[in-house]
Amino acid sequence: MALERVLRWALVAVAIAGLSAGIVAYLAGRSDLADLSWMLATIPVVAGLAFSIVRDLLNGRFGVDAIALVSMSAALALGQPLAGAVVALMYSGGNVLEDIAVARAEHDLRSLVDRAPREAHRCRDGGVEEVPVGTVAVGDRLLVHAGEVVPVDGVITSSNAEIDESALTGEPIPVTKARGTAILSGSLNAGETFEMTVSALSGESTYAGIVRLVTAAQTAKAPFVRLADRYALIFLPVTLALASVAWLISGDLLRSLAVLVAATPCPLILAAPVAFIAGVAQAARRGILVKGGGPLEALARAHTVLFDKTGTLTVGGARLLSVEVAPGETAEQVLMLGASLEQASHHVIAGAIVEAATERGLSLKLPEQVRESMGSGLRGVIEGRQVSAGSREMVIAGGHVAEWAARAIRRASWRSALIVFVAVEGRPIGALLLADELRSDTPRAIRLLRDAGIARIIMVTGDRAGAAQAIGAALDLDAVLAERVPSDKVDAVRSEQRLHPSIMVGDGINDAPALAAADVGIALGAGGASASSEAADVVILADRLDRVGEAIMIAQRARRIAIESIVAGMALSTLAMLAGMFGWLMPVPAAVVQEVIDVAVILNALRALNPGRVGTGKRMTAEAGRDLHRNHVTLIGSLDRLRSIVDALDDAVPEHAAALITEANRLVQDQVVVHERDDEGQVYPQLARVLSERHGLSAMSRAHREILHVARLLARVTEDLPSEKVDRYLIRDAQRLIETVETLVRLHTAQEEDIYEAVAAH
Repeated sequence: MALERVLRWALVAVAIAGLSAGIVAYLAGRSDLADLSWMLATIPVVAGLAFSIVRDLLNGRFGVDAIALVSMSAALALGQPLAGAVVALMYSGGNVLEDIAVARAEHDLRSLVDRAPREAHRCRDGGVEEVPVGTVAVGDRLLVHAGEVVPVDGVITSSNAEIDESALTGEPIPVTKARGTAILSGSLNAGETFEMTVSALSGESTYAGIVRLVTAAQTAKAPFVRLADRYALIFLPVTLALASVAWLISGDLLRSLAVLVAATPCPLILAAPVAFIAGVAQAARRGILVKGGGPLEALARAHTVLFDKTGTLTVGGARLLSVEVAPGETAEQVLMLGASLEQASHHVIAGAIVEAATERGLSLKLPEQVRESMGSGLRGVIEGRQVSAGSREMVIAGGHVAEWAARAIRRASWRSALIVFVAVEGRPIGALLLADELRSDTPRAIRLLRDAGIARIIMVTGDRAGAAQAIGAALDLDAVLAERVPSDKVDAVRSEQRLHPSIMVGDGINDAPALAAADVGIALGAGGASASSEAADVVILADRLDRVGEAIMIAQRARRIAIESIVAGMALSTLAMLAGMFGWLMPVPAAVVQEVIDVAVILNALRALNPGRVGTGKRMTAEAGRDLHRNHVTLIGSLDRLRSIVDALDDAVPEHAAALITEANRLVQDQVVVHERDDEGQVYPQLARVLSERHGLSAMSRAHREILHVARLLARVTEDLPSEKVDRYLIRDAQRLIETVETLVRLHTAQEEDIYEAVAAH
């Protein structure tokens, strides 16, 4: 491939040198030397083109290049070397330009190979020896240290092991595997050292299979068929027919040559590459690396998009969903104590809890005497009190499960969430629900894809069916394929490919085979997922999922401009051919006219450098967007407390119920109402200046009015408490109002965040 590129550049150099030398000789009055120079400039290009056409024919491909071969050969045969040299320059230059456009990065697998362990810790004769992975045999006992990648497939022989399988399954939360459980190579030991028994050789293990899948998918991908070649099937016979008619009606072969020269397919050769190069450049400005014109054209024709879930549609890690509290406790206290204790752990769940508490502005305490049980939780002392945080088995070991705890467990099950209980002096006071969550820009990304004409959107993930279905329903996807290993993802991609051009979007090592197999693989590369980036045709360098839709829109615009340029170039060339057929253009003037057409086509194709409607318009500043997000974060604590009050009202006695309703009303009036009025008076005027469509903003204002209306009703209930009998009917009415406010505000803030994402500068 490198040699072919060198030869293309050499032919351009020969054509330029020969044409220039001929012009100098002609001006010096040496027309004989000029003809010789032009002939020598043309012959190498003719020879190279003839070889290329023969090779393509043997591979079953026929393209537009045949017109250039006929016109250059006819020019030499009819004694018109200048026309031949001009065509040679334009053809060889167009080839180089196209070569630049479609050249793509090599898909080496260095990142996969580098991650694979080279050595294993084998237990033998009462000791441990370091051996190459390739020498490990089935039945050997291995030790896997903390933080190491499991070298081969096997079975756990220790009591348990904490395993991070995100590189293989996409499941973001480490899982605890018991003795006798199978473990896959490529998994990461997220806990303490454990022992395993080998069940498969290194070359037959899961991780090695992923490497083979990537290699096979890449080598099996069909070669890119140039856009121009499809139009050649129409243009070539038309050209030959007009050249024949020109000779028949005049008997002059020069007229036929003029037709052929005017028909030199430079618009076809140049228009698509230039437009796609411009599209690639425009995409790069938006943080989208497209590896050549071929993938860009394939993007424009896409019908189906398949997404990985974890790290692609979702943030790819545990996030705090809610805080469930025992009667008499507060969400702030539960989260503060849990996060304070979790500061002593390096577990991914601990990091998520600490991050959530910090984001809410809670002041964490320094834990002491911390003891961690891998896979279960932690115990320690905070401000003189014994605090524990961990699994139900650890915190409520063998004890009675209170109603609030049972409700928390049920809610965690519904939401496919992990639950961490928090206890003080052995008494459970609350629970933290954590799960993967949608990226903030995911809904906008899905809308952009629909706007771009994508007819089918599918999620294919290694995650559990429950969690995957919840995400699929939230995004209104067309299909959800859960619990799929890398080979299943490849099968899913190929099934869709058989029906329509398909795109695969992913970010992890487990996505690399599917990315390589798809018509276009798009990798989210901001997090450094180099294996998927190597296998992909497009890499999103910015941490923005909505760039996928932008990439498709940019590709569609570039393809549309390329087609416009091709059609316009063909139409103008047809007019020039008709002029040559009737004798109004001789070969050399026809070549000059063709040059003018070429320039017009190139200028039109360069319009793809402009963004069009993608990413244009006024924007909010990133700082303004962050301020709005911070305001919402401060509101979340109040909403969590409202939810706790709703739960507490279930069993509250009248006096306590009145106090809870009063507290809820105070939170709503002091926090929610103030926030909504501030949005209406300050935030929405900012949005109005940047939104082109105001109807959505009007709908958001309608939500404000509904929230304020329910808040007024709650205030009325609270005002009447001293004079009303606090019975179960009044409590139920208050519960409904409080829960309505909490639900409306959560939904409304999520919608506002979506709007901010759409108009913020990124």
